[in-house]
Amino acid sequence: MTGPRRRLVRRATAPAGPPRHTLPEAARQTAPVSLSPEAPAGSVSLLDADLDPGRAPDGVPADDDRVRPALDLLIWDAPNIDMTLSTVIGARPTAASRPRFDAIAAWFVDGAGDPSAPDAPDVEACVFANIPPVVGSLQRWVEALRGFGYAVFARPKSQPDDDIDQAMLDHIAVREHSHRLRRLIVFSGDGRNFADPLEALVRRGTHVVVVAFSEVAGYAITSDLLEFIDIEDVPGAFAAPLDRVRLDSLPADGAWLRPTRSLRDFVSSFTARRNS
Repeated sequence: MTGPRRRLVRRATAPAGPPRHTLPEAARQTAPVSLSPEAPAGSVSLLDADLDPGRAPDGVPADDDRVRPALDLLIWDAPNIDMTLSTVIGARPTAASRPRFDAIAAWFVDGAGDPSAPDAPDVEACVFANIPPVVGSLQRWVEALRGFGYAVFARPKSQPDDDIDQAMLDHIAVREHSHRLRRLIVFSGDGRNFADPLEALVRRGTHVVVVAFSEVAGYAITSDLLEFIDIEDVPGAFAAPLDRVRLDSLPADGAWLRPTRSLRDFVSSFTARRNS
């Protein structure tokens, strides 16, 4: 009898630094966003039983490496990462506590290996974002991402429940169909929408890594198929350590976790609520 399978949880070790490559500027800066680039006319799903990743989009059998180039793909779920960052630090993120996309790009590209090797994969990084009616500083943020080599899928957010999860799944499915999806890095703690599709990809031969905060990524940490990396373990991902409690990396002798609120202040507000 064999023991239980070991969970794939590790720390990132690649060196940080500026991205090595940027994509050439497209002739037209704003592409249609109803579907991912190169998507077929109908939306596709990773769970669609009719999806045959063994064939190229033109119907030619894709078991020949010359038909479908290898690809390492990074998907960034901006709404989820922003929300979970606020949760783990207990405050609204500031410029100092937000992720550094330049260092993350360098870590991702470094993990793809030597670009001059005969079997070197293409690399693509995509950020998916909901854009509120009042854009504010998001314009500068989007332009910075594009300058680092990321493609940005931007969708207007007109309702509180507007989301982009399906757009991310569609793009992953398109890339699996058009390329040999060798490695997929998903920055998201959203297990409800991603757990089953990502595990299905692993079963079809893709190495899938979930990068998120350990406090909110139980779906990836407990999976026997997915590899998990805490986002703060990506070298250079943050300019300074985040003010958070990492229960997954406590010292052997334990650690004191300070209160986040004065005991007297809490009791005062609790008594006021009870007496109101």
